[in-house]
Amino acid sequence: MWKALVMRKIFLIILTGVLIYPYISRADESKNGCSKSVPEIFKQVSPSVVLISATTINPMKFTGKFNFTMGSGFIVGSEGLVMTNSHLVFTAKSIMVALVPDQVFPAVLVGADPILDIALLKIKAPSMKLPVATLGDSDSLKVGEEVLAIGNPLGFENTLVRGIISGINRILPVSPMSLKLPLIQTDAAINPGNSGGPLLNRCGQVVGIITSLLPGAENMAFAIPVNIAKRIMPQLIEKKRVIRPWIGIHGQLIHAKELKEIFNFDLIDGLLVEAVDPESPAHKAGLRGGELPVTIAGDEYLFGGDIIFAIDGRPLNSVKELWALLHRLKVGDKIRLGVYREGRKSEVSLTIIERPLLPGDLPTADQPRLFQGWKRGAEYTSQWVW
Repeated sequence: MWKALVMRKIFLIILTGVLIYPYISRADESKNGCSKSVPEIFKQVSPSVVLISATTINPMKFTGKFNFTMGSGFIVGSEGLVMTNSHLVFTAKSIMVALVPDQVFPAVLVGADPILDIALLKIKAPSMKLPVATLGDSDSLKVGEEVLAIGNPLGFENTLVRGIISGINRILPVSPMSLKLPLIQTDAAINPGNSGGPLLNRCGQVVGIITSLLPGAENMAFAIPVNIAKRIMPQLIEKKRVIRPWIGIHGQLIHAKELKEIFNFDLIDGLLVEAVDPESPAHKAGLRGGELPVTIAGDEYLFGGDIIFAIDGRPLNSVKELWALLHRLKVGDKIRLGVYREGRKSEVSLTIIERPLLPGDLPTADQPRLFQGWKRGAEYTSQWVW
């Protein structure tokens, strides 16, 4: 008898759970403001996702002068503004944007930033009202959150894939200092051609811009947080570029005590200058880069250059302090650098100028920028480099 009562109670508990689960789930979705189904999100967002084809020309070649690349983008302004990756369109001579269904328009480059790999295009808006994607908040993303991506992988238009946020604030390890972006990692099935397309949350809002894959990895793709794009959009529209302060120094922070235990170098705590950009303020001020390559426990150093131990009298004791100081700098600022060279301390003054495009900022045939899109008429080989 008691067994029958127990089984009856268990059955009632299970039945109650089954009956109320949909309401609990809906209440939780409603609390987050995201109660749309995947088909509803696709129906809402897909009209704003476009296919971008770009043609670049290399007049220095006898054959193969033309390169045709395809990728994705999404409309962010009813007047015809389209957001995509810079590496798809920055050097293109001809850009075409295709809307669904079968509407193709020529596009012009409004502004681009190769460092952040973000670009804005402008198409002549047709008589109909253009569908616009809604930009969300990438800072609110959590690991495990479900996301969707719509794009044109391998040229298959308006393809929907689904996954989760696998990680946030991912720094790709071999990127140079200027490209160390806090990227979003997802396990959604991203392929060449998705580049420049939107990564969406369950509200149907854009939270990222698909940008890269790692060669040889499975279920690992990366997107630029949309909040970064929102911050630079005004500059791309007004200035056609992102204006950055430039000193022209490449290096890393060192702690002299730790290194002196290994080498008998004349060192001091601060920023070890490993390389100096030609014609930069640092170069004109006479700063020196390193010449002696050394690897310590897998970490690479280039010793022999100057060590900057202070900026405007403030010591450089941690990465946090260094970035805080650098982020306050503006074009036109005059700064004083405390420099340690060959056992002597001195002070160098320089004026910060706008950072130009440097050779490593732009993709080349041998070293494409992260994720080059889908190349028509040729087998695609994914490469991920500096």
